[in-house]
Amino acid sequence: MPSAERSEPMGPVDYIILAVIALILGASAWFIWRSKKKGVKCIGCPSGCACSSGNCSGGCNGCQSKP
Repeated sequence: MPSAERSEPMGPVDYIILAVIALILGASAWFIWRSKKKGVKCIGCPSGCACSSGNCSGGCNGCQSKP
């Protein structure tokens, strides 16, 4: 039966994987911070929920770009 504990220390590949994960998390946090600083109310909405009603219910159904 294999043990759940690792007997060998972390190798270089493990550090690279951790660095990539940290980079992705840091970049996404920076993007959210920058978007909120610009005043975007709904980051997931393509128009930023800047529609006429100004109401973003989370689904962003009322946000449509006007031609």
